[in-house]
Amino acid sequence: MSFYWIKTNALIKRVFSNYYWDIPNKENKIYLTFDDGPTPEITKWVLSELKKRNIKATFFCIGNNIEKHPEIFKEVINDGHSIGNHTFNHLKGWKTTTETYLENSILCDKQIQKSSVQNPQSKIFRPPYGKITKSQSTQLRQLGYKIIMWDVLSADFDQCITPEKCLQNVIKNVKSGSIIVFHDSIKASQNLKFALPKTLDFLKENHFTFDVIH
Repeated sequence: MSFYWIKTNALIKRVFSNYYWDIPNKENKIYLTFDDGPTPEITKWVLSELKKRNIKATFFCIGNNIEKHPEIFKEVINDGHSIGNHTFNHLKGWKTTTETYLENSILCDKQIQKSSVQNPQSKIFRPPYGKITKSQSTQLRQLGYKIIMWDVLSADFDQCITPEKCLQNVIKNVKSGSIIVFHDSIKASQNLKFALPKTLDFLKENHFTFDVIH
């Protein structure tokens, strides 16, 4: 069983203060993020749900998926969402050398630039699994990247939890400034398709506003 935390505590935020865990503000603004796409069966559905409610989000994309599904990637950009780097092959930083990790991340960046209609200069990065070494982080930040983590994790990827639990993970922990993680992946799809529409409606009803991360 994998260990992960739903709500990032203050101690972790202080210890790893070089990372972005949330973006505090007084406007009740939150930041929806989606990892692991683009995925044909899921990303298009996510885009549709966001478009229905006029919500913008940030997509941390895997370079290999961009290469395989460039048209869906372009649709994400054309809909006005922000793009982030999630490595080319979804590497686990703790089990990868710094040299390989950097090469793979740069390869993802090149794929983002190659496949982009508007050629966004994306300089935000989320480490797959939230696992990254100090050396990897330092070198990425030297390249100009912001390391974006999260404040609230839906855990939609966990097939051992119910869709209802996935929903509660978000709505019970969200606050102004929260960075919320969902996944536009096949693995997460059952929980995502239940929890995302209800989450979006809950956030709107409770007067949260939405912004993208740059």
